[in-house]
Amino acid sequence: MTILRDLRIPATDPGPGDRIAHFDLVTTDGRPFSNRTMAERGRPLVLFFGSLTCPVTESAGPEMVELHRRYGHTVDFMAVYVREAHPGANLRQPRVAEDKLRNACRFRSHHGFEFPVAVDDIDGTVHRSFGTRPSSAYLLDPQGVILFRAHWSNRVGALENALRAVIAGQTPARTASGQTVRALTRMVGHADVPLQTAGRGAMVDFWFAAPPVAAVLTLSRIWHGVRARLRGR
Repeated sequence: MTILRDLRIPATDPGPGDRIAHFDLVTTDGRPFSNRTMAERGRPLVLFFGSLTCPVTESAGPEMVELHRRYGHTVDFMAVYVREAHPGANLRQPRVAEDKLRNACRFRSHHGFEFPVAVDDIDGTVHRSFGTRPSSAYLLDPQGVILFRAHWSNRVGALENALRAVIAGQTPARTASGQTVRALTRMVGHADVPLQTAGRGAMVDFWFAAPPVAAVLTLSRIWHGVRARLRGR
């Protein structure tokens, strides 16, 4: 029951004030990125996790692009491609590093990210050190201390408020970092693209693991279909 587990946010997951674990990643361009890279650059970092078949990531992508355009001159951005949230017949879970890199390149191209995308290892070591949620976001200081945690990456408004605070030399508020219901509601309008990308089996995964979420997605599809037909008359 991966989806249901991901909806829970353990108190042991790293949060504001915690220093992240040591990590070594490689970007889709073949460049290394680690804690040392952050320290050498001396800039805050927005680090967020996602995949091609994650509706939360899909809903966050355009706003992450916009955040980078607004604040990229002051703050670094890095996306980390992780396990596929809802793989299907067209896009299966990567089993070897080459497949994961290929998906990460596709992930960057799909969203049009103008900042680096790193690839986690096949076991998801870096991702798991932050928690199990398929798409979360963090604002880190250059020493790797978490300044703000958005449990779901599409809570971009709260993340932007944290960015503004840090740029102004202030401590970000910790409120509005979770909001699971709002995050899941917001993803509904963006679910079709990742589920179609995944192909047959992805929606079945929703029904088995989280029937309420699947029901909302199904009703949304019906509603959008009705609206499309009405417009075509």
